[in-house]
Amino acid sequence: MDNMMIGVDLAKSVFQIHGASMAGHVKFRKKITRVQFRKFMSEQPGCLVVFEACGSANYWAREMAVLGHEVKLIAPQYVRPFVKC
Repeated sequence: MDNMMIGVDLAKSVFQIHGASMAGHVKFRKKITRVQFRKFMSEQPGCLVVFEACGSANYWAREMAVLGHEVKLIAPQYVRPFVKC
């Protein structure tokens, strides 16, 4: 796996994605649609992808695993510490 982590905030039509190195250095922040998300992730080298556990997170976790990414789902109560304003 590459030395990168991508955090994804799933929504109905527009996803927020945040890429960072494992050391915590921000690489990118983007707002993209569902179709763009699938295309964007297929272009990324294998990395750790983190989703908040929700209704569609299992679907997207399977999709990311097919693309060669390692996926982690985290419980909603543990998401807040990851958010830095």
